[in-house]
Amino acid sequence: MNYTAQSAPRLVREHTLADLYRRYADILWEDGSHKNNVCAFVHEMHAILGGSAFSAMSQDTVDEITGALRSRGNSNATINRKMAALSKLLRKALKMGDVHSLPDFIRQKERAGRIRFLTAEEEAALFDAIRVRSEDYYRLSVFLVDTGARLGEAIGLKWGDIGEGRVSFWITKSGRSRSIPLTHRAMEVVTAQAGRRGGPFSGILQHKYRAVWNEAKASIGLGFDIDVVPHVLRHTCASRLVQGGIDIRRVQTWLGHQTLTMTMRYAHLATNDLDVCVPILERR
Repeated sequence: MNYTAQSAPRLVREHTLADLYRRYADILWEDGSHKNNVCAFVHEMHAILGGSAFSAMSQDTVDEITGALRSRGNSNATINRKMAALSKLLRKALKMGDVHSLPDFIRQKERAGRIRFLTAEEEAALFDAIRVRSEDYYRLSVFLVDTGARLGEAIGLKWGDIGEGRVSFWITKSGRSRSIPLTHRAMEVVTAQAGRRGGPFSGILQHKYRAVWNEAKASIGLGFDIDVVPHVLRHTCASRLVQGGIDIRRVQTWLGHQTLTMTMRYAHLATNDLDVCVPILERR
């Protein structure tokens, strides 16, 4: 049978995951910590596949990757994050003609784990220990807990993002900008950084901050607690807002969550909201 140019089947060249990442990473992800994480995810899965090339990823291959990640101790939540990056990359490759079909990505069921946040006493002890090691890192820690900002968002701030007692985050994980008011304490630590070029926390390297954080938490007896990482300051901010009676929608806006589902993880902390139910149920 003779095929015309229009009816001839399209040939798709084989590519590795690393090839596709190099081709589309700058299009799909902005520079920053999230892109760095995606890079690590993709190259981990590339290694699981032995660097093999493909023109279409089969369902068996997706299952193979999932199984390998789980055998390495990845939780379902972590597997979902890694598979989301893979799915995004392959969808772009399909659109550009680099693969000819996509597998199904089945979201793994995630457990609703306990959210760790700092008590006032833990915060004071931890911040004192950080301050002994670095005044800059202490100020960054205060800013993080009082704004709920992600570490990358705070470090990426420019002086033009701060004014009239407010801070605006333009480059965020969700892709949505947000502007929030600053506490007096947050404003004080920002003002104290006034001589720094670029922004209040520019030049701070995340890995060095994390190293000092780990030293400080170990020094106050929290070295065993794997949940006490810098991100716990964001959880602490959210938990305090909810416990203080702020409604979930406002907390969502403050944190910049893309969906309300993310914010609902803190809803159980608003126990005082239920107190008004008791008089209605009391028998007279």
